Amino acid sequence: MESTESSYVSSPEAARKRSSTPPRSMTSEKGEKPTYIRFLVSNAAAGSVIGKGGSTITDFQSKSGARIQLSRNHEFFPVTSDRIIMVSGTVDEVLKVMDLILAKLLNELNLEDNDDVEPRTKVRLIVPNSSCGSIIGKGGATIKSFIEDSQAGIKISPQDNNFYGLSDRLVTLTGTLDEQMRAIELILPKLSDDPHYSQAIHAPFSYAATYNSMSYPPNGTGGKFPSQKEDRCNSITIGVSDDHIGLVLGRGGRNIMEISQVSGARIKISDRGDFMSGTTDRKVTITGSQRAVHQAELMIMQKVANATQRVMT
Repeated sequence: MESTESSYVSSPEAARKRSSTPPRSMTSEKGEKPTYIRFLVSNAAAGSVIGKGGSTITDFQSKSGARIQLSRNHEFFPVTSDRIIMVSGTVDEVLKVMDLILAKLLNELNLEDNDDVEPRTKVRLIVPNSSCGSIIGKGGATIKSFIEDSQAGIKISPQDNNFYGLSDRLVTLTGTLDEQMRAIELILPKLSDDPHYSQAIHAPFSYAATYNSMSYPPNGTGGKFPSQKEDRCNSITIGVSDDHIGLVLGRGGRNIMEISQVSGARIKISDRGDFMSGTTDRKVTITGSQRAVHQAELMIMQKVANATQRVMT
């Protein structure tokens, strides 16, 4: 989940709504076949899945029977600042551990927002390009049926040819926890039937290690070899009205984290009372490649402009 993030279910109501076992066809035909799912989580969410001293990941593995592996702290999926989690086991075990993980992350999100309404969030699955056809189906028939059945949004990213050797695409599932889990229940057997899909289980984080060792930044510069100008560290300081600084930060720092992740820039906001000279504007220092700094600045200014426009109208 992009914004998903410990209990097995997020609420008693969710427990009643969500079936405890997958559909019979998947249990009987696929129950013992080894398979896996890879998906993206933020660094903070990864820490939540691990738990203090590894307590949560140990508990989830014990409850589900599945194995949970994470990419290392700074090994990201290309063009993101997100780490990779791979869960593996039988179909039943994988489905159970996915429910455990997504429910925990969603539960923490609900606690943070203090909202009774279950949000529609996103989880991004990593799927080999060669296996995407099994999800799409002839004329898009399969993916359409999955969307109708699960009520989740299912979107498959285009293949990114800018990354040499990258043969994976992202399948984004948008919906409530129940809807996302139903979509996963439908998608996983299709992938498990594909002989190409099983190959990635032996090297789940290979590109993550490769791209980080080659110092590719986790932003829009992608897998292209950065030029000296692009790779150079830049820093600018802009002023944002003290009244608008909350818009840049967002609830629980969510906006500034999103801007940093999307752009690849580091963003620091001055303390209260520390203003740009001669103004009441707080200092916002943006550091990174030229492209990352420019993108972060535009995103910050857009946040402020949108809020100002709403006030005026």
